Amino acid sequence: MQIEKLKTTLINCSLEEKDILKYKYKVQDIHQTLPQFDLTGWIDSPIQNQQELLDSIDRVASEIRACADVLVVIGVGGSFLGARAIQEALKPYFGLAEHGIEVVYVGLNMSGAYIKELLSYLDKKQVYVNVISKSGGTMEPALAFRVMRLYMEDRYGEKASERIIVTTDVEKGILKGIADKAGYRQFVIPSNIGGRYSVLTPVGLLPIAVAGVDIRAIMAGAKQAAEELSESDLANNDAYKYAVMRHMLYQEGYSIELLASFEPGLNKFHEWWKQLFGESEGKEKKGLYPSTVNFSTDLHSIGQFIQDGSPIMFETLLHFHEIEGDLQVPFDERDEDGLNYLSSRTFNEINAISKQGTALAHAEGGVPVIQLELPKLDEYHLGYLIYFFMKACAMSACLLEVNPFDQPGVEAYKRKMLELLKEK
Repeated sequence: MQIEKLKTTLINCSLEEKDILKYKYKVQDIHQTLPQFDLTGWIDSPIQNQQELLDSIDRVASEIRACADVLVVIGVGGSFLGARAIQEALKPYFGLAEHGIEVVYVGLNMSGAYIKELLSYLDKKQVYVNVISKSGGTMEPALAFRVMRLYMEDRYGEKASERIIVTTDVEKGILKGIADKAGYRQFVIPSNIGGRYSVLTPVGLLPIAVAGVDIRAIMAGAKQAAEELSESDLANNDAYKYAVMRHMLYQEGYSIELLASFEPGLNKFHEWWKQLFGESEGKEKKGLYPSTVNFSTDLHSIGQFIQDGSPIMFETLLHFHEIEGDLQVPFDERDEDGLNYLSSRTFNEINAISKQGTALAHAEGGVPVIQLELPKLDEYHLGYLIYFFMKACAMSACLLEVNPFDQPGVEAYKRKMLELLKEK
């Protein structure tokens, strides 16, 4: 399968192609030096032969689907956001995917109420656990795993070890030591891939396979993106072009980027995108603040500010031309609401027109709009888009002259929290 290239367009924006291309040589230099960073194994990962890994993930996912009602995924940040993003974008709005089971997440917060309700919810269901952490030392998932491990041992006894799957480092870390000692089955988080760039590894692939997502189609889309976006020429690389556009708008004084979409299933994808760009760029008092909106819902809340408020933001509009499932507006002889003129249209057609009108209105209101277009919201194109954003993010951070792959600010909060816990 081959998709049309992702299209990056500007709507009534002050940026011009000739000015964008002035970054040509700087982009080429960064492209050449990017692999020299640590944690860049994700760049070539999709084009490597991963058949054996995918077969192994499929076997375990099939076992979980056959033996459990629920998979509990334990993780925080990059250890859960990517999987949940794909799952929510592709599953039915109501009920489960045809070949999947329920996947729930814990370890993403420290709410006692959340964890207590989860345990009560699981009591009448058959359960597997997938704990995901490179080190095993991050507080939120470590505490959640402590709870879930004891819960599984209490319910399943010696059989608990067969129902706990660990995704962690290949050779070191607290979680690795626990898994080896208990005999848990393990998948490896590659040592050269950081958390927020890890969705196309077992970190993301096992949970979404259990949820019924075609992981081979995801990886095929990512492979096409990796091949197309390996081009160093700015004119032929839309990921780099998007990175330069957002950098130029940042240089013009815009401080916020809004990722906007028109499908509610993309809300969790927005959360993955926010972590990717926020944690990669927000350093040394630099960087765009990544925020998100889902239209048309948010047009009735934050839309007024976008249109007429402080001129501090630009909009990146994510558009898929085809969405699985649609409904025609019904004809009603009473026509008391005066909407029969729409009865020849479908909801998706009206949604697309709403997207077009919103983009034009915001642009006329002085909000620069970048539009990213893909033909269809499915596994293949979502895999492509995930890789596109990772490649664009790495370039964008380097244009800011910050390291795209560390997160010193996150480590600061962890230190302070531990100091306070030990004091008390």
